[in-house]
Amino acid sequence: MSSILQEIEEQIANVSSSVEKSNVGTVREIGDGVARVEGLSDVQLNEMIDFGGGLFGLALNLEEGEVGVVLLGDSTHVAQGHECKTTGKLLSVPVGENMLGRVVDNLGRPIDGKGEIEAADVYPVEKIAPGIIKRKSVSVPVQTGIMAVDAMIPIGRGQRELIIGDRSTGKTTIAVDAMIAQAQQNKAAAEGRLKDHKPLYCIYVAVGQKRSNIARTIQTLENAGAMENTCIVAASASDSAANQYLAPYTGCAIGEYLMDQGKDVLIVFDDLSKHAVAYRQVSLILGRPSGREAFPGDVFYLHSRLLERSARLSEDAGGGSMTALPIIETQAGDLSAYIPTNVISITDGQIFLETDLFNQGIRPAISVGLSVSRVGSAAQTKAIKKVSGTTKLDLAQFRELQAFAAFGSDLDEATKSKINRGQRIVELFKQGQYSPKPLEVEVAVLWSMQNGYFDDVDVDRIKECQNALEEFFANRKADLLQLIADEKSLTDAVVDGLNQALKDFKTSWK
Repeated sequence: MSSILQEIEEQIANVSSSVEKSNVGTVREIGDGVARVEGLSDVQLNEMIDFGGGLFGLALNLEEGEVGVVLLGDSTHVAQGHECKTTGKLLSVPVGENMLGRVVDNLGRPIDGKGEIEAADVYPVEKIAPGIIKRKSVSVPVQTGIMAVDAMIPIGRGQRELIIGDRSTGKTTIAVDAMIAQAQQNKAAAEGRLKDHKPLYCIYVAVGQKRSNIARTIQTLENAGAMENTCIVAASASDSAANQYLAPYTGCAIGEYLMDQGKDVLIVFDDLSKHAVAYRQVSLILGRPSGREAFPGDVFYLHSRLLERSARLSEDAGGGSMTALPIIETQAGDLSAYIPTNVISITDGQIFLETDLFNQGIRPAISVGLSVSRVGSAAQTKAIKKVSGTTKLDLAQFRELQAFAAFGSDLDEATKSKINRGQRIVELFKQGQYSPKPLEVEVAVLWSMQNGYFDDVDVDRIKECQNALEEFFANRKADLLQLIADEKSLTDAVVDGLNQALKDFKTSWK
């Protein structure tokens, strides 16, 4: 009997030692930040592999005889024959409210020299998006402070709105303006000037940018007082392709934690074209077959599984939300290229910036014809919805008629009035960077335009008139602006106040 027990014990020992050995692998080949490892028979996709010396890898290719592992850090000490072992953990990053105000790398480690971050929890970088039952419809606006966006292409909390255009057309500026606007609204709410305001926390993911550009963006946010509500995840151009590939998912995990706490989050991915290129680089080194434009076949899934995680959760699921502003850079305005069409089909609309408009000094250079918000007026306050009613149509008609007017043909009165109105709308929508406007000022200006108060002003003096009007409201009609901010709709008292204020202003302004 004892010999049988001894035999069983030996078999158990052999099995356990073989299991142990199966979780230790040997590096067969290493190069370009990718290790091919043999012997890891018990490994999961996206599992962290420990190479010792604080270096971890990510198991991305599970093949029959080997595992393709992307190394996340300095791998100079790893050579052929080096041993590594599985950790049993999927790649996770630290999350928590302490991340706000900090700059972190693609693994959530601080890189701003302000000390360690005390994390509240650890979240996996890859997570299944919330299902339909957990979600609710988008109806609360993200007030960006950019008049053209708030009036014509409104963004709602929980939406995914793509910002797309050529290089140097102001894509990042729109996202940064929206982040600065949130800081201004939080300040107004703290001072009691904004009622029923739920703060919107921001996450900015910089992928493949020069470090000087990332530093400039951080400085801009700090100068505007927006950094304390913002977390920056940076994977610069000097980082490895694997780090650039992971950064958006890390930012998403940090945002998801806040969303699960019932908070509202705005996440900017700047930009996903570089993210796709980094993923293509990793995939080609791993030996995955390439398809169109040398991208791997799953490049659509790369962005869809990232952007689908943006949602507005129902009250039962915590009531938080995550709004995504992905940025895509086009080549010569080509919207029909591979990655742009992919991301357009995943998102709920796009803000398309045109190089020609930008060069004409129309900034933000938003193309009215190609920009759209699939949430629409559901994501606008009643006041903005009322005053911006036909603005987008007026501007689109103006762009069409402008082409005819260029030929110098005789125009009828109706066409002339549409062109005149369009020219004034274009001037009013010009806005300096990093100067978002509060809701009440937008309503006052748009209402003045809609009711013809700018019609008798020369086009080249529209901006001067608008600035004077905003100053007049701020200095002499602050109570009316406060009423608009409180009511958020055009009540009789608001309309009467606006009528009287505009009459007073027109008599004083020359």
